[in-house]
Amino acid sequence: MADSGSVDGSDQDFARREAALRFLDERIDYERALSVSYSSREFKLGRMQELMDRLGNPQQGLSIVHVAGTKGKGSTTAMLGAVLSAAGYRSGVFTSPHLYRIEERIAVEGRPCSSAELVELVDLLMPAVEAMDRAAARDPAESGPTYFEITTAMALLHFARRKVRAAVLEVGMGGRLDSTNVCRPLVSVITSISFDHTRQLGNTLELIAWEKAGIVKPSIPVVSGVVDPSPREVIRQVCRQQGSRLSELGTDFDFTYHPPRGLELASALGTLDFRYRAPGREFGYRDLPLRLLGSHQAANAAVALAALAELQQAGWKVPEAAVRTGLAEVVWPARIELLARRPAVVVDVAHNTASVDALLRVLDESFSVRRLLLVFATTREKDVLGMLERLLKRFDEVILTRYLDNPRAVPPDELAAAAAELTGRQYRVCAAPAEAWEEVCALAGPDDLICVTGSFFLAAEIRAEILARPWSPPAGISTAT
Repeated sequence: MADSGSVDGSDQDFARREAALRFLDERIDYERALSVSYSSREFKLGRMQELMDRLGNPQQGLSIVHVAGTKGKGSTTAMLGAVLSAAGYRSGVFTSPHLYRIEERIAVEGRPCSSAELVELVDLLMPAVEAMDRAAARDPAESGPTYFEITTAMALLHFARRKVRAAVLEVGMGGRLDSTNVCRPLVSVITSISFDHTRQLGNTLELIAWEKAGIVKPSIPVVSGVVDPSPREVIRQVCRQQGSRLSELGTDFDFTYHPPRGLELASALGTLDFRYRAPGREFGYRDLPLRLLGSHQAANAAVALAALAELQQAGWKVPEAAVRTGLAEVVWPARIELLARRPAVVVDVAHNTASVDALLRVLDESFSVRRLLLVFATTREKDVLGMLERLLKRFDEVILTRYLDNPRAVPPDELAAAAAELTGRQYRVCAAPAEAWEEVCALAGPDDLICVTGSFFLAAEIRAEILARPWSPPAGISTAT
């Protein structure tokens, strides 16, 4: 996402950060992102490995947990980092995309890197990147490092310089050719398999699973949260070929989720029971507090706990108190995030049908409201009709809009036409998120729920609207605590 944050410090500091952002932004090509094939020259580990070689291979000195998956990988990464920090290990977490500032992607002990550190990292990488650009210019079949390759390298270099004890890396897309796949981790994690990025990864769950399982390394243990039979079998086959021990949700570990109730009225945490019964080891936890909402987050937490069990097998000390603290305190903004009550306001980054299904389950299990009001925008390459089909039949009022921070947004008139084709109804259209937010606030009563979803970009822009001002819409919304 484009960076929209401000920075403290002198005019010179601001100018240096802006120059660093310009250098990074030059690597972004939104139109290419829509059409490029995952197997084309834009995705190749050789180029990323060359970049790491030029930087002295900082990843080789890190203890890494590598996390892939269609959905849940960011939340699982955040939970792993939080628990490891609570256990006394200096942890680094690399995630993407960011909501507001690129610094969010590279965090140590839960704190994003500073603007000064960002500038320093760009300065350190720039000579290597420019040298690779010059070499690529001489060969039409080559191209220089991409934005994601550079930010991945920045994270690995930052973690090495900050001497983190544990680095948790979230895969960007796929796995096999993702830039994070230059690492040799202590444990590899695959959270889930569903349809997303089908143009790049394939249009069957088996093909997507094969790409995700590309992070599996010889003899490195694997934890999988995949339960659908066909992609699960693909992961099993890859693990057998690589000689990697596999722990699976539903076979080697399991969980029970107890959701909070009545969140529109009171603050509460869900709880999780976890059982681990892999060969040679059996244990469990009861009533673990879970700050992140939903049974899908409970599944992500179970996967994280199984990955921690692998680290414990390797000698890491992760006491139950650290598990409880980490899961209770982890913060992951805009993931079914409750920002206000009366009416309830939920902001979520769901951008595929599986994530929409998870969002709707949480609304059913944790809220009891009079009406549901939706603000929706999304991105051109997503399954727009699939998401709309699920959402339109569940919401009493729907406002369709577009985000402004990226040219890939579907125009709201196109969304309205698609929605009308599905239901035969006409829907409200707003040209910008701020306008959509004002309109939905005017419609909402104190016993209603406003849900904002469809895209990271929309969630970021409306979340900023909500948090940037002390506001009192006509409905009298009260802030969530």
